[in-house]
Amino acid sequence: MTTGLLAVDGGQSGIKLRLEFDGERTESKFPGVQTDEPVLPQLARVINEFIASSTVDIGTVTVGTTGLVKEEHDAHQLFKLIDSATVERVALAHDSVTSYLGALGNEHGAVVAAGTGVVTLGVGPGSVARVDGWGHIMGDAGSGYWIGQQALIAVMRDFDGRGQATALTAAVQGRWPDLSEAYIDLQALPDRVSTVASFATTVAELAFSDAIAAQICRRAGEELADSIATALRRVGLEKADGNVPVAAIGGVFEGTYLKAAFEEQLHRLHPGAQIQSVTGSGLDGVQLLAQLPADHALQELVSRYGFGN
Repeated sequence: MTTGLLAVDGGQSGIKLRLEFDGERTESKFPGVQTDEPVLPQLARVINEFIASSTVDIGTVTVGTTGLVKEEHDAHQLFKLIDSATVERVALAHDSVTSYLGALGNEHGAVVAAGTGVVTLGVGPGSVARVDGWGHIMGDAGSGYWIGQQALIAVMRDFDGRGQATALTAAVQGRWPDLSEAYIDLQALPDRVSTVASFATTVAELAFSDAIAAQICRRAGEELADSIATALRRVGLEKADGNVPVAAIGGVFEGTYLKAAFEEQLHRLHPGAQIQSVTGSGLDGVQLLAQLPADHALQELVSRYGFGN
């Protein structure tokens, strides 16, 4: 019996699903992963909902997700949560792994994926290094959340008279007209992480006309470049001969001011870094988990069940 492959890309802003069956592809999106709760039950609920509504028998499920801790990095554990008589194989990895595969495939280099959160992965001839991806409380420097948080801090400093005036204030007042009450409302929101991150778009739009927005974007770009340079150093590619491929993916890099700051700082820190044009996505990388070569450097970071190895 021919069965389909379901690829699941779990992000904080949304869980993307792709069904590949008989040469045809369909995609859908569900609400994002909440990283303050166990991740596997959230993914299983989405997978089960999708399977229940699908007319295709799914045999393989591959998952790349944010918020994956050691206790949950277990494909068999996820397999047991999936309510399906046809699913036989499950592959599970952190989204840093699938972002890398989608962007650079089998090449040695580094990938930074910056959306609501951010994580960087470096892959060298004999080692792999993860940099950041430690969540919005302890890390995620340069991420959409980090940018939004810096914007909100700047706005409240302006409101208090402690900081420089910024056009970001008017933008935030569009959401909270009474800024003295904004923090109360924000703390009570169940989607407060994505709400904070949503202001990153405004910061990017104002970067060429507002000094504070420009400063935030520049600092974010420098943080992301530092993570790449660190990852390359840790996998032994800081002095590699020739160009070292680097990919920068995610919505944060849609901001042209930030992207320019990132590239400038990266070339200062690692002159050999060569930023690649990326055609693949994190979801492409999730799909590639199903046929990842056994000797691939990233194989050690993938949990597999039912693949016979």
